[in-house]
Amino acid sequence: MLYDILVVGGGVAGLTAAAYGARAGHSVLVCEQQPSVGGHVNSFERNGFVFDQGIRSIENSGIIFPMLKQLGIELEFVRSAVSLGVADDMIAVDTPQSLADYEELLCGLFPENKKDIARIVQEIRKIMGYMDILYGIENPLFLESYSMSYMVSTLLPWMFRYLRSMPKVSRLHEPVNTYLQRFTDNQSLIDIIAQHFFKETPTFFALSYFSLYLDYNYPKGGTKAIPQALLKFIQNHGGEVKTDTTIAQIDPIGHIAVDRDGVVYGYRQLVWAADLKSLYASIDYNELSDQRLRNTLLMRRAELLDKRGGDSIFTLYLSVDLPLEYFKSISSAHLFYTPSKPGLSQIASEELRELISSPAGKLQGESKLVVQRWLHQYFTYTTYEISIPAMRDGTMAPEGKTALIISTLFDYDIARYVADAHWYDEFKTYCEDAMITILSDTVFPELGASVIDRFSSTPLTIERVTSNTDGAITGWAFTNESMPVMHSMGKIGKSIFTPIPDVLQAGQWVFSPSGLPISVLTGKLAADTAAKRLAKKRG
Repeated sequence: MLYDILVVGGGVAGLTAAAYGARAGHSVLVCEQQPSVGGHVNSFERNGFVFDQGIRSIENSGIIFPMLKQLGIELEFVRSAVSLGVADDMIAVDTPQSLADYEELLCGLFPENKKDIARIVQEIRKIMGYMDILYGIENPLFLESYSMSYMVSTLLPWMFRYLRSMPKVSRLHEPVNTYLQRFTDNQSLIDIIAQHFFKETPTFFALSYFSLYLDYNYPKGGTKAIPQALLKFIQNHGGEVKTDTTIAQIDPIGHIAVDRDGVVYGYRQLVWAADLKSLYASIDYNELSDQRLRNTLLMRRAELLDKRGGDSIFTLYLSVDLPLEYFKSISSAHLFYTPSKPGLSQIASEELRELISSPAGKLQGESKLVVQRWLHQYFTYTTYEISIPAMRDGTMAPEGKTALIISTLFDYDIARYVADAHWYDEFKTYCEDAMITILSDTVFPELGASVIDRFSSTPLTIERVTSNTDGAITGWAFTNESMPVMHSMGKIGKSIFTPIPDVLQAGQWVFSPSGLPISVLTGKLAADTAAKRLAKKRG
């Protein structure tokens, strides 16, 4: 069958593109390789407990709520309050004034660095001001229409403030760890502030998170409520969604896509909302008679080939025989917690790096001890992101019991090494044990004795489920020597274009830094561009 718009990838970017395409009256098909849509924005149930398998909270950023409103989708959200904790100290991040509490927390940990901390907090406050401008109004792309008075009183003043701020923001692309060294030589202090961000995260992106914490929301029913609502919208507007469908081949000249079962789909416009490496791997270059196009696409494939995906995570899922009140007495529903003050820079990693750079054999004896020693130190000093879904929606766990989702950044190469060395299952068990022990010894003393069920996912799980390069959770790594996609906010409108005729791109792989708002924004931009192209061709 021939479709006006074929969307490859049923994550939120692909669903957004399909929703707007169907809304405009075009024939739309979404092909998603997994049994359900949503990608990193999803939830699942296990023995009466509901867990979110991807993101833990929703950043509105002037994009998510306006998108839902424009589509007429009504979902109930609750505020997803954030807490920050280090060792025995905990603060709630519920107002902009909480930054003062954060400064006090840091000064309590590092009293010898009070002046350094004051300067760092001032930098965070400055970046919060930029954030207030960037996301100060609903994104105009999601406004159906607006009056002259709105343009004069709101939109134009915002645009002037935005244009004045962008040059200042663009100067904050230095990696945050390096940037913080301008203000302090205490590496432990830098670690406590920055170690839960991805490696080489740009300063603006990292230090803006204090504002983003104030913008966290949670949909009743779990994060899956958003993709499920978009799915229903697409189907109600005549669109189709095929799950368990992997597109294996693209013929850009014939405007044909073929799935792994050999089913052929014709398209007028294609929106690729999946891993970009797989797009360029799906093309049969020998069939391209246009030599210039062939060379262009081969160069693009080569450009992407050695690029690494961004950081991944190890996630522990727990159902525990403890009431919500126990956890409410300690933190909010979304907690960033560091059990120990020294920070990850204290870990000696040379021995482990040397080990995993060698060919993987069977982990045994001293080599296994090297990995275990490193893992123990890592889980002692790392920062955990802990989500408690039932604290926002009481239906997410049986009465008197609680589900926890506990994640920490984790290196894909380590997980791959232990899997290739045939130690994967034991490795997962070791990590689970370590996380439970450390959190029981610190923030949740009754946790270890109350576990009903436990299971975990690794970077390899994410790679298998999403096909994301290196099990990445947010697109490209900041550690790449060059970024293979647009990474300036002023050029985000160009991020959706590819050199392939009538093929657009959307999602976390097309712009950096990425995230849910960027996925929605690029999905909408791709749908609008596809619709304009279709209208132009139809004359």
